[in-house]
Amino acid sequence: MGFRMGIVGLPNVGKSTLFNALTRTAAAQAANFPFCTIEPNVGEVAVPDPRLEKLAAIAGSKQIIPTRITFVDIAGLVRGASKGEGLGNQFLANIRETDAIAHVLRCFEDGDVTHVEGRIDPLSDAETIETELMIADLESIERRLAGVSKKAKGGDKEALAQEKLLKQAQAALEAGRPARTVSVSEDDRKSWDMLQLLTAKPVLFVCNVEESSAARGNALSKKVADMAAAQGAASVVISAKIEEELAQMPAEDAAMFLEEMGLHEAGLDRLIRAGYALLGLETYFTVGPKEARAWTITKGTLAPQAAGVIHGDFERGFIRAETVGYEDYVAGNGEAGAKVAGKFRVEGKTYEVQDGDVLHFLFNA
Repeated sequence: MGFRMGIVGLPNVGKSTLFNALTRTAAAQAANFPFCTIEPNVGEVAVPDPRLEKLAAIAGSKQIIPTRITFVDIAGLVRGASKGEGLGNQFLANIRETDAIAHVLRCFEDGDVTHVEGRIDPLSDAETIETELMIADLESIERRLAGVSKKAKGGDKEALAQEKLLKQAQAALEAGRPARTVSVSEDDRKSWDMLQLLTAKPVLFVCNVEESSAARGNALSKKVADMAAAQGAASVVISAKIEEELAQMPAEDAAMFLEEMGLHEAGLDRLIRAGYALLGLETYFTVGPKEARAWTITKGTLAPQAAGVIHGDFERGFIRAETVGYEDYVAGNGEAGAKVAGKFRVEGKTYEVQDGDVLHFLFNA
């Protein structure tokens, strides 16, 4: 299980260029023309994790299988999209299918690349997108309330609960705040998620800067970082042009190129890490002579549910999980060494899986 992140932004901010780099493909036609991306381009990339290679080397695994992340390049949004302007209706439908939203904001000057509103102002661009999503949410809430209110008046418990959540979201949106600012109890979380509100999704602001600012960012990306911090969102600085060049280089050349640019890692790695943190995701590993494999779970996942990510039978027939932490596995040069050091554990159904755990599940078929 990876996760699905929608890449959104106004036309010509570098969305498709970034998508091409991320997915190592030129599938998205990144022409300098508004609305050149009409169907959402979906690309799966491996999540880079140096721990996996280390584990495979120790265990002598024949195959390395990383966990994956899905990026969806969604057609350019413009002011008025909630009313169907540009490719608005398609945009809204496609974005509902994602787990999180990466807002790509233009933080570079380039006379050759036109801006849809004729100016470079990433904060205003972010506001344009947020406003369109908020309008779409309000319209959706009004439609649903009309249907739910009758049932609620009749005393229907489910309708009453839904009406309460819809009104909470409506109050926040009418006050100019996105739905993700609403405090929702754990009991209501499932019902809240089922509302599928666009502004309830976690947001990552991606500052697309010129190549010379890729290491430290610039004045525009600093403004975005401040805005993100104020909203409780995350931000990351990236140069889509650099990422596009890196995507076409052999690994050795790419490492040298990054060093020359004063970068310690590719923007892709930073973007995925920020996305993982945003969604509260963690990785555990299964390791053996056949393969070393990474699996994605959400923080707080218990051992049976973590086993279920591999196969439903593992969860249904779960008996126990043999567990070694990543650091202990490496220090002991494998499971046998970890056992000698007393770092091998047998965990039951209530064990909360930790990031980096190396697990072996026992189950009844």
